[in-house]
Formats: sequence, structure tokens, C-alpha cells
Amino acid sequence: MMKLKVPPVIVFITAAICMYCLSTFLKVGYFDFFGRQYLLYLLTGLAILIGAIALLQFFRSKTTINPTTPKKASNLVTKGLFQYTRNPMYLCMLLLLLAWGLYLGNAFNVITAALFVMYMNKFQIIPEEEALKELFGNEYAQYCTLVRRWF
Repeated sequence: MMKLKVPPVIVFITAAICMYCLSTFLKVGYFDFFGRQYLLYLLTGLAILIGAIALLQFFRSKTTINPTTPKKASNLVTKGLFQYTRNPMYLCMLLLLLAWGLYLGNAFNVITAALFVMYMNKFQIIPEEEALKELFGNEYAQYCTLVRRWF
């Protein structure tokens, strides 16, 4: 049974708000470097591309995109992006948070992004993996040995 308490999009939005508050109220940690803006655009573009492709793959496989109901998955998606990451949607969110952190320009925002990864691993991904192991058995276990969780 899923131990999920908070939907991933709410966790993502909360992390983004925390990053904004950190950069607004914590007056230390500001950074800037040559190419920061380009890196921000690269991460944002990559995140959007990864998210769009992952959604398209879910729709083509005719399986659920709802992360709170992994037991409703009708197919195990292992091709395309899913050959390289088991969680492209969460990777998309992480890349967007990193881009947001670059935009805000406070080095302490990296901590918030790390906390996002830790929270997602413990409260979203691990329970999802347990549900998918129940549903798809050895096929999913084999997939987990071949493909990394994030990247």
C-alpha cells in the first residue's frame, strides 16, 4: 500500500516556494557566474523535453500518469527515456528546481533541491517501486537492476 502523503506536484511547488523564501530572506549565498543564464535555459529546456517525452510515452503505452495510483498501471514502460531513468517526471521536476535556483541565484537553494530528492525517494519513489514490484513482479525487479532511479 502506498505510504504517499503529499502528491509530488505539491512537494515540487513547496520546494520552489522554499527556494524563493531562502533567496529573499537569506541575504548570504548570492552567486553569479558567466553563463548562468544559459545554464538556466538549458536546464529548463531539458526539463520540459524530458517531461513531455515521458508523458507522451505514458499516453502511448495507455497507462496511468497519476503517481498516487501506481497499482493502476496497465503497462510497464521501459523503452525510450525509461531506458535511462526510472523516474523521468521526477527528474524533470528536479531540473526545474535547479533552474529556479539558478534564476534566484542563492547557493543555499541546492540544499532545498537535495531535500526534494530525499523526500521523493523516501515518500514517493520507494512506495511506488513496492507497488510496481507487486504488479509486475520479476519484470520490474529486472528493470530496476538495469536502470538507475534518477539518472
